[in-house]
Amino acid sequence: MGKLDGRVAVITGAGMGIGRGIAGAYAREGASVVVAEIDEAAGRETVSWIGEQWGTPAVLVPVDVTDKAQVLSMVNTAVQRFGRLDVLVNNAWRGSGFARLEKMTDEQLRGGFDMAVMAAFWAMQAALPHLREHGTGRVINLCSLNGVNAHMYSVQYNAAKEALRTLTRTAAREWAPHQVCCNVICPGAMSAAYQRMAAASPENAAAMAAGNPMGRVGDPLEDIGPVAVFLGGDDCRYVTGNTLYVDGGSHINGVQWAPTVD
Repeated sequence: MGKLDGRVAVITGAGMGIGRGIAGAYAREGASVVVAEIDEAAGRETVSWIGEQWGTPAVLVPVDVTDKAQVLSMVNTAVQRFGRLDVLVNNAWRGSGFARLEKMTDEQLRGGFDMAVMAAFWAMQAALPHLREHGTGRVINLCSLNGVNAHMYSVQYNAAKEALRTLTRTAAREWAPHQVCCNVICPGAMSAAYQRMAAASPENAAAMAAGNPMGRVGDPLEDIGPVAVFLGGDDCRYVTGNTLYVDGGSHINGVQWAPTVD
């Protein structure tokens, strides 16, 4: 038996990177997975991968998480398809570039908050009635060391992810009586953004790996996925309001991240 047999999880941004790794880890433990993804081709690849590797139920729900109506429909579709919802993983993010703080536009900052905060806020509100129904409700929000360590040139991302951490902690406090556990993962892994950066700047990627105390960048399926499984299952029943740094120790002294921008 898998640790998540009988559970249903919605994972946003599950078409690639960390979201795909978590989706695979959930499927491996027996969960039915809703692959919520704006990139339908990438989402279909994840669904096919899950079917080929583990044979557990997985469906694609196309969604732009910055559109409230689509987010609400995503949750409703998951419940209609599988009859319940146990785990909500808010992971989706679309990059909005690097810029010095004084050159960051209003649109970039608002876009960061729409992607990280409003999207999770809408999904969590819609999911709560279902999460509290069986006493197995879990919310996992993916935040970032960028915010914790105040990495340069990405204030829209840093600020939004730190706001998401606060949203998560508040939900943890308010929803504890419903036995709904809400936690944060700050990962250090081969996200889609990392993979693009590595392709464009192999020397920067190598420097990041060398700067990690474990000397490597985490694997989404094997390093991040099992922690998300823990937070999504029964072993997490008394853990809420926490931030887990799943990063090979990068948060201890901070990773040197200083890209060159004009």
